[in-house]
Amino acid sequence: MAKMRAERLAELIKEEISNIIFREVKDPRIGFLSITDVEVSGDLRNANIYVSVYGKEEERKSTLEGLEKAKGFIRKLLGERISVYHTPELNFRYDQSLEYGAYINKLLEKVKEEDENKGDQ
Repeated sequence: MAKMRAERLAELIKEEISNIIFREVKDPRIGFLSITDVEVSGDLRNANIYVSVYGKEEERKSTLEGLEKAKGFIRKLLGERISVYHTPELNFRYDQSLEYGAYINKLLEKVKEEDENKGDQ
């Protein structure tokens, strides 16, 4: 039961934080990002928000810095929009899964290309 509640809360947090970041947060350091996942602890007091940032390493770092600075503001607005006894502490984490997936895809394409070249000979 508690696991289902944490999952529902995670989806709600994901939706609300996306709206808050795109509509309310005006920090110029925050670039183009996507919230890929939210994990809420069993006691509903902590939330890990995984973000994927489009751009170079410098843009990723500045976006994460901007999110860290805006964490209190985001948490305040989140607390106003969702009804839970305690608004969870927010922890922003960089999600490398999209980059890793692109890397694996590139490797697979390379292997496929090499196989096709061997077949032509």
